Amino acid sequence: MTADVAAIESAEKTAARGLKGVVAADTTICDVDGDLGKLIYRGYSIDELAVSSSFEEVSYLLFKGNLPTRPQLAEFNDVLIGHRELEKPVLDFLKSLPVSTPTMTALRSAVSVSGAYDDTAEDDSPEANYTKSIRMTAEMTTIVAAIRRLRDGLEPISPRSDLSHAANFMYMLNGTVPSKDAERAMDLILILHAEHGLNASTFAGRVIAATLTDLYSAITGAIGALKGPLHGGANTEVLHTLQEIGSVEKVKPYVEATRAKKGKFMGFGHAVYKVEDPRAKHLKELSRRLSIETGEPKWYDMSIAMEKEVNAVIHRYCNVDFYSASLQHYMGIPGDLFTCVFAASRIVGWCAHVLEQLSDNKIIRPSSNYIGPAERSYVSIDKR
Repeated sequence: MTADVAAIESAEKTAARGLKGVVAADTTICDVDGDLGKLIYRGYSIDELAVSSSFEEVSYLLFKGNLPTRPQLAEFNDVLIGHRELEKPVLDFLKSLPVSTPTMTALRSAVSVSGAYDDTAEDDSPEANYTKSIRMTAEMTTIVAAIRRLRDGLEPISPRSDLSHAANFMYMLNGTVPSKDAERAMDLILILHAEHGLNASTFAGRVIAATLTDLYSAITGAIGALKGPLHGGANTEVLHTLQEIGSVEKVKPYVEATRAKKGKFMGFGHAVYKVEDPRAKHLKELSRRLSIETGEPKWYDMSIAMEKEVNAVIHRYCNVDFYSASLQHYMGIPGDLFTCVFAASRIVGWCAHVLEQLSDNKIIRPSSNYIGPAERSYVSIDKR
């Protein structure tokens, strides 16, 4: 085959930009139906899990494939609680970082450091990887809380063993045991963000794991992908937007001005969902309840007005990020920590996908479509 023919044949191929529409894996973990607005974890509707389940149950489900019995859940929870405390070198590392370190940079680095102090880090057996998945799920919340405390000039708070995963997270973040509604809000945030198919960070984690590297490397890479503003930072931008608008009365003029200059409305539309994001309504209701509990309805009322106005002009529904902004604000979580909270939830989905990838592994090595110049002769530097 001549170089010209090869170039022509290559040019006839069409690359799938962003791999859109490309099926890259078979999975039993999650089904995202964008046309019907359904999200399924291991066969269970997110609506049922959001109403009836807990993050601990959902974690077991995603890791093991079925909902736990009462004894299985108790055993799982004991292991989870047993891994909440950080190793001292990891905490010392966090303390050594400049206060100006971006929160996701600190999280990504701390997870990598944590792997260096895990004696089983290089053990690639299914049993070891499962235990490491629980360990990382437990440690992630402790790391995120420590990052927040240290950045605010405060000492990190040691975890408690008598609180649920969600309540302990809130306790370590804020220094007080949360109200039942605030605990439920965190539990719901963790459940709803735990898994969402082959999103960018999950796919990155599977690609890395497929090389048969260690689990910590795969998760560190996934965190790196989530750090990007096109993936994990939308709810932070939603909060910035609400703060910029400032009041319910200014929502409509803001939407009209943004529309006129063809700006983006963060927290609206989705790469997969063509209808309402099934997760959004659950966060919306808890945002309403916490707006009453905190006596600060402004942020919820602005969000309601924003949803109405934006939907009217661009005909797009809000996604999971939109109401999670006002909800986390009510929970006392600063905007620059939102993506870290996302990671503390998605760690379960990442680990579940890595475990699945390794159960029937094949290295992920797609081809590329060469569109450069045809083969040509080398010209010496004095003749160029």
